Amino acid sequence: MTAPTEALPSSWHNWSGRLTAQPSRVIEPRDSAAVAAAVKDAARAGLRVKAAGSGHSFSEIAVPDDVSLRLTHLDGIIDCDESTGLVTVAAGTPLYRLNQALAERGLALENMGDIDRQTISGATATSTHGTGAKFGSISTQIRRLEIVLADGSIVTCSPTERPELFSAARVGLGALGIVTAVTLQCVPAFALHVVEETMSLDRAVEELDSFVDDNDHFEFFWFPHSRLASTHRTTRLPGNAPLQPISQRRSKFDDDFLADVVFERLLRFGSRYQRTIPAITRAGARALGGRDFTDMSHNAFASKRDIRFNEGEYAIAREDAVDVLREIRRWTESHDEKISFPLEVRFVAADDIPLAPTYQRDTCYIAFHQYHRMQYATYFGALEGIFGAVGGRPHWGKMHSLSADELRSLYPQFDTFVAMRDKVDPTGVFTNSYLNRTLGAPSNGSQR
Repeated sequence: MTAPTEALPSSWHNWSGRLTAQPSRVIEPRDSAAVAAAVKDAARAGLRVKAAGSGHSFSEIAVPDDVSLRLTHLDGIIDCDESTGLVTVAAGTPLYRLNQALAERGLALENMGDIDRQTISGATATSTHGTGAKFGSISTQIRRLEIVLADGSIVTCSPTERPELFSAARVGLGALGIVTAVTLQCVPAFALHVVEETMSLDRAVEELDSFVDDNDHFEFFWFPHSRLASTHRTTRLPGNAPLQPISQRRSKFDDDFLADVVFERLLRFGSRYQRTIPAITRAGARALGGRDFTDMSHNAFASKRDIRFNEGEYAIAREDAVDVLREIRRWTESHDEKISFPLEVRFVAADDIPLAPTYQRDTCYIAFHQYHRMQYATYFGALEGIFGAVGGRPHWGKMHSLSADELRSLYPQFDTFVAMRDKVDPTGVFTNSYLNRTLGAPSNGSQR
């Protein structure tokens, strides 16, 4: 058995810097056997274990109380069948490295979000998604999982092998075990033609259904202090389509200079003199000029995000999207709340994963953000109320205040998932305060 590598205790923090922890042990296992050994040792000592990915969750889902497993050595493609597109990847692999490795093999993820810094296990555990009404989250691409359970056993699950565990673990919240390998159904490499256009919010909302249905992928960003929307209309093309990517010079100016330097400095100023925030965000909305480009999917899907912020996101039924957007607009225009970041509106297909926010519901996701130096409680709380009125389900990796009792009413298979958690982790080896709040304490977790 490979022994885990134990580092000196050190602090943990998430990407935004809002969450910090001081785990008693930091372990860097080199393979699944070392993960199993670390879990067994922790369980014998009565300690709780959390796997650490990139820290890109805004919720407390990955905060380590006792033992932090850093999966940096579990990296890369383990097996690839280019003829079927089935690819097994180590759980700690960041999406940006996975995308490059797939591209070298003529493959791609079917869909993905606009950030590629997350690990594959962290992204799937929280139902990370992109946009496209015909496409599901990354978790819907899973075909097999390798998981270390609370007793230290290493198990595999799929639709035919431990199918009940597989069904739940595709969006497992880190509550069922430590995922060490993920097998994905990938697709042949493809290109994307992206048209970015700024238009009135009224038009974006009034023509929303046609924008969503007439494009393979559609999303828009809306700065609440303006009445402008930055729309992104995207069409899938064959992998051998002629490419016209954004020039390096344009990318550096738009993304590195305007977004990362100018906008960040303006927001830092605005966080001190908050009366200037509406003018800053209106200027930001007007500065989002149109772009038209074609690039390979992994380059076009992902964007650079260096400005720190806090974020919440809710999944609502697609048919409620227009009414909810209008209600958000009414709230922002009737309150003197300074909002520094745009809302992001995306669309995802229904699936059958018990704790996916898209479970049995074609979905509109609405994400809301605030610059990390500004208070967010009033704004986030108001939007949670608006989403709650239509049965909104929170993104597990984003900030929200819901409890197990509230979430149970939103998920038909909630108790089925909790029963599976209690079966494979009855004493709460993998729990933390967030999971105790959102799932309830494990059935025999009093010792922790």
